[in-house]
Amino acid sequence: MVCSSVIRYFFGYSTPKILVIQSKKVGAINRLGQALVIAYIVGYVCVLKKGYQDTDSIVSSVTTKVKGLALTNTTDLGVRVWDVADYVVPPQEENSFFVMTNLNITPNQTQSRCAENPGPETSCVSDRDCKRGFHDSRRNGVQTGKCVNFSESEMTCEVFAWCPLEKNNNPPKPPMLAEAENFTVLIKNSIRYPKFNFNKRNILPHVNSTYLSQCVFNRKTDPDCPIFRLGDIVSEASEDFQTMAVQGGVIGVQIRWDCDLDLSDNSCVPHYTFRRLDNKDPDNIALGYNFRFAKYYKNTEDQEIRTLIKGYGIRFDVMVLGNAGKFNIIPTLLNIGAGLALLGLVNVVCDWISLTCMQKSHYYREQKFTYVDDYESLSSDVP
Repeated sequence: MVCSSVIRYFFGYSTPKILVIQSKKVGAINRLGQALVIAYIVGYVCVLKKGYQDTDSIVSSVTTKVKGLALTNTTDLGVRVWDVADYVVPPQEENSFFVMTNLNITPNQTQSRCAENPGPETSCVSDRDCKRGFHDSRRNGVQTGKCVNFSESEMTCEVFAWCPLEKNNNPPKPPMLAEAENFTVLIKNSIRYPKFNFNKRNILPHVNSTYLSQCVFNRKTDPDCPIFRLGDIVSEASEDFQTMAVQGGVIGVQIRWDCDLDLSDNSCVPHYTFRRLDNKDPDNIALGYNFRFAKYYKNTEDQEIRTLIKGYGIRFDVMVLGNAGKFNIIPTLLNIGAGLALLGLVNVVCDWISLTCMQKSHYYREQKFTYVDDYESLSSDVP
């Protein structure tokens, strides 16, 4: 008996049956569900997400060129003009550039012996407190084993190093290169969408050399100019340039290319946004951005001398993002098929409501399901 029931169930075949239910409630739910699915397909998938398009990710290259002059007058250097070769270090970086805004200078250093800067491991009373040959990566040189006067009231271990040693001074306030706020940078960005063989750059076709020599980016009046004033970049990132210039920091320059290639090429233009990337919380230590570099030369006695510079400044990281889309029949058919499947789901929901939640659900079930015997088998049993 059980085996017969299993065989009957296994070899049974279900075919859809059209049952028209004259119910305002179920009909309203059905039409509302269909309207929501159609609105989702047309409004969200096709219009907002452009589901009829094939997409490609961006391939990009960036080069920069900074221009500007600054004048300083310090005790160590006297009156000095700073140009691009002085404050852009290094001259070229990949998708970024650094502009020095502040500095501490230690001039005329030579390879010689001098007293180490005071500290728990360098203060001494006699030569026995200093270990010959000892060196620490956090210190300035190699100890000679002698204890010498650092000042009238303090003694430290002597080291062989670049002397005089760099002093542990805070960066100057206001920043020495405060005029860097008015420096400008030309950002040249070329992009490509390989799938569509589409190329463009942020120096748009209508830009000529005359325009480029005079323009400065302004979001309202001149949004197509690829030349940016550094102070404007920092302001758009909601920061104060003179405050940030003291300790330095990192600013992100984002160039976004979102292109609809079904439209004219002129509609594919870059959009620029700016934000600060490093943490500026004053409660944190090691704020800002700085590094050391030196300029070497020899005096008349053929002795090597260097000027040590601890440079503070702003690093600008250029990030290029974007996607392009163009009509393609394959994603169009895939999204249409997904929409038809959702429309079929509306019928499933309405069937469930009719067969389980309606007052006459038992009657609808009787009309929905009809069981028919295998008349071919019955006819074969008849003599």
